[in-house]
Amino acid sequence: MPFRAGIRSTKNRTAASATTIGRTIGRMTGPEDVREWVSFADPEEHRTWVFDVTFLRSNYRCIFGAGCKGVLNADATNLEQGCCSYGAHFVDEADVANIVKHFVRLRPRHMQFHAEAVAAGFLDSGHEDDGTEATVTRVIDDACIFLNRPGSPQGAGCALHVAALEAGERPLDWKPNVCWQVPIRLEHSTDENGHVTSRLRDWKRRDWGKGGEEFHWWCTETSDAYVGDKPVYVTARDEITELVGPPIYDLLVDVLEQPSAPALPTPVTFRRR
Repeated sequence: MPFRAGIRSTKNRTAASATTIGRTIGRMTGPEDVREWVSFADPEEHRTWVFDVTFLRSNYRCIFGAGCKGVLNADATNLEQGCCSYGAHFVDEADVANIVKHFVRLRPRHMQFHAEAVAAGFLDSGHEDDGTEATVTRVIDDACIFLNRPGSPQGAGCALHVAALEAGERPLDWKPNVCWQVPIRLEHSTDENGHVTSRLRDWKRRDWGKGGEEFHWWCTETSDAYVGDKPVYVTARDEITELVGPPIYDLLVDVLEQPSAPALPTPVTFRRR
């Protein structure tokens, strides 16, 4: 079974202790973004962690159902689909198994298309931009089968999210990896000596492949979604911790909350005219 590569949690990873990790803060600039970054050199794991602290200290928040225009090629605010207009791509067998495990706990009161999912399944095959096959959630009525539509008895939103909250559990433990990670992205690269650089940043249009540039609107690239009352590293604590591990998250917080830390602006994206 084929899967989308490159999006994984480091849920059970053991990080180096704080005393072995060096810290560096610097500015990296490019033709489209101006950002501040912090890096942790982690010699015990032959890894360097790099964080986009401009985004993590910003007041971004998901505005699903509160002005989100969606990821179609025209304003789709009224559809309340957010980034669920397409089937979610699975990372691996474990990602699929997790959804299967939690689907059996869903009931019709949670999921608008529960009967359809039971009758014909909730998985489908799709393709990546390079043409390779992928395993995705099934699309029904032009959006993910797990998405409850406006006006449904369940109320608009992800059925997995709804059921998790009712059970007193974290929605991220119920959802496909990509669904709980967006708009945070962790990517890894390895140099010729085997040293790994792991970079955590906001999810950009380019991360969706060719289709990303066709979006009428993308949340991290507009001021619309920078309306939260807390910084991202606080509101997304669970998600970041799942990706990098508790010790690295704690180090990140230590740096970001230092009294001498510079005030960082809302992320700005410069578009070529």
